[in-house]
Amino acid sequence: QVQLVESGGGLAQAGGSLRLSCAASGRTFSRYAMGWFRQAPGKERERVATISGSGYMIYYIDSVKGRFTISRDNAKNTVYLQMNSLKPEDTAVYYCAQGQSGWETMASGFGSWGQGTQVTVSS
Repeated sequence: QVQLVESGGGLAQAGGSLRLSCAASGRTFSRYAMGWFRQAPGKERERVATISGSGYMIYYIDSVKGRFTISRDNAKNTVYLQMNSLKPEDTAVYYCAQGQSGWETMASGFGSWGQGTQVTVSS
């Protein structure tokens, strides 16, 4: 059974930084894509970033390109999301998710989810 535990959320000022971490257990970590999603109040969940099992393929939603960096440490079974130059519109609950294969291009490809961590950015 896959378990994903996020940490690192909190309150930041606009222009500040936060780093989210997600520790995974239950499957061979390096075989599966990992993703970060977010859901703001009243909005649909959106995929923020995805990284392949190998770490060589990465996807970002346009609104975070140049500000957020997804990375993974397969030795530690952990995926990270470094968030810089934060904006109030980044405020959301952020979820870590594990894909069903080494690379996923759609949200439906992610079958295991963490509990979420709140990120709040004040202006």
